Amino acid sequence: MVDFDGRVLGRIMAAAAVAFFFRLVTGPGPALLPEEEPEDSGDEEAQSDSGKVVPVTIRWSGITCCLSDKRGKTTRFLLTNVSGEAKPGRFLAIMGPSGSGKTTLLNVLAGQLAASPRLHLSGHLDINGKSRLSGGYKIAYVRQEDLFFSQLTPRETLSIAAELQLPEIASVEKRDKYVNELLFRLGLINCADSIVGDAKVRGISGGEKKRLSLACELIASPSVIFADEPTTGLDAFQAEKVMETLQQLAQEGHTVICSIHQPRSSVYYNFDDIVLLSEGSVVYNGPAKDEPLKYFAKFGYECPDHMNPAEFLADLISVDYSSAESVHSSQARIDKLVAEFSENVLVIECVSPVDAWKNSKIQAKFARKALTKHQAGWWKQFRLLLKRAWMQAFRDGPTNKVRTRMSVASAIIFGSVFWRMGRSQTSIQDRMGLLQVAAINTAMAALTKTVSVFPKERTIIDREHEKGSYAMGPYLLSKLLAEIPIGAAFPLMFGTLLYPMARLHPSLSRFAKFCGIITMESFAASAMGLTVGAMVPTTEAAMAVGPSLMTVFIVFGGYYVNAENTPVIFKWIPHISLIRWAFQGLCINEFSGLQFEHHNSYDIETGEQALERFSFGGSGIGDTITAQGRILMFWYCITYLLLKNNKPKYQQLEPHLQSS
Repeated sequence: MVDFDGRVLGRIMAAAAVAFFFRLVTGPGPALLPEEEPEDSGDEEAQSDSGKVVPVTIRWSGITCCLSDKRGKTTRFLLTNVSGEAKPGRFLAIMGPSGSGKTTLLNVLAGQLAASPRLHLSGHLDINGKSRLSGGYKIAYVRQEDLFFSQLTPRETLSIAAELQLPEIASVEKRDKYVNELLFRLGLINCADSIVGDAKVRGISGGEKKRLSLACELIASPSVIFADEPTTGLDAFQAEKVMETLQQLAQEGHTVICSIHQPRSSVYYNFDDIVLLSEGSVVYNGPAKDEPLKYFAKFGYECPDHMNPAEFLADLISVDYSSAESVHSSQARIDKLVAEFSENVLVIECVSPVDAWKNSKIQAKFARKALTKHQAGWWKQFRLLLKRAWMQAFRDGPTNKVRTRMSVASAIIFGSVFWRMGRSQTSIQDRMGLLQVAAINTAMAALTKTVSVFPKERTIIDREHEKGSYAMGPYLLSKLLAEIPIGAAFPLMFGTLLYPMARLHPSLSRFAKFCGIITMESFAASAMGLTVGAMVPTTEAAMAVGPSLMTVFIVFGGYYVNAENTPVIFKWIPHISLIRWAFQGLCINEFSGLQFEHHNSYDIETGEQALERFSFGGSGIGDTITAQGRILMFWYCITYLLLKNNKPKYQQLEPHLQSS
């Protein structure tokens, strides 16, 4: 533990006395062009302290996004010459059929369009008509997938987020009052003290999770709120409640922009403005209430009485693929509507192309300065994250029950197979086999648990880290410390049952060393699982990579391939194999001092002779513990670097120098 602090977090701890450790936030991108100089952050501080919303108007013009093949030839346009405006106090909805470019446009405006060498993005975008950068405005981005720490309640989730993001609110009473106001404002007060839940444990409803996502994003009073398909997975009633909440936020002065497919009529009438997209082109952009129906009526497309306007508009701008004739006719209709709108639309004035390009390049620098002022201190981050990690680990009853049953079942099965081993020559092989399967079982149990959980948690961590809530140092250290008691309980349970059943070396000190070795191995396997989870994008990928990597360590674990017979090019693998070191330590602990029955001159008489057969002679248990500690620190160090440098790359908005 001391080595871990010194090697991985020493630099952070040394710098914590003079400055906060922070991360460069690339999320806002060009959509968050600020208004004031960095030295003058009065508006921003007022926004955080009093909850006042700084009004923000976003304008964009000529936004074009296309995909190209390996040779650079354009293969598909995702957005074509899209222009528009989002104003404070108004709720803007981006509507259109599937594949029309809704989410792409939303991500472009939020500056969070994932970068790709095959993607080309150009156009102009400004905020409040300013072409010069200064301080940073805050945004909220509510994604389709609602991810939380499942064992925390909404109140606890918001309280920890408030402490991390609003350190200037030092009073506990003021912070609790602020959280309660958010709970009432988002309609979460009835479920405030129920756990969020997940697939294993039922918690709050889908609509409540969506509103909790909004509440988490509203902690720091953002000026702009982006919501990607906020009604996904919700029933009609919950969907309407979520959209009513977004409308209320718009009325309070926020600039609210959401993408949505085909809302019910009661949801549609919450919108103030809409952008209709079809195949990446704008078909209509303007007020949402009656103007769209009047506009399309001019071209002979009347909305039938008592029909949902959203359904009418969706049908009007969708391609009908039921037959060749319908495809041709619907495509011609859409092309006509796009052409009519492009001829009559007013040009949205934005900053110059060169200024827009400069803005997108240096935005992150000032966003970083703005976030630094609103980040809690290192030790406060560590304390809050340790509290959260402990609650998540301790309250996860279903997972802990399953791990308990598996530990007990494994110990009983192995103990029954290797019941009461004696001191015969054949028992030597049995002991070796038992110690090998004990090392494999312990490592695989810890690895499987970690890789099945951490990728989802990593998504939450990446989002919070991107917002500047905390640094990776305190997070990783808090996670390590919080999981020590529970993580140690299962290998101790396994060893306590297995050791007497198999009648291993009958000594209390040997039993304690046996449990210590497999516990240390369990921690090292969990650390390896964290690294795998930090490297791969999904839980499925982690479940494939983790056991495969462990299989390699098992092969070179000292039982199947003797270290002296390992090929030269693979000599390094046994040195980093946690299975090998655990197996070696268990063998030394078990065989040292044992005497075996022997009848022939070639029989093994002592445990030391058995250790020589496996090339374990001359080593001690201290060597194995030290090696396991090095492996543990190695994996945690790699995990720390991966998480710290896991900065999502977003597509830069390049100037569109040619007139559209």
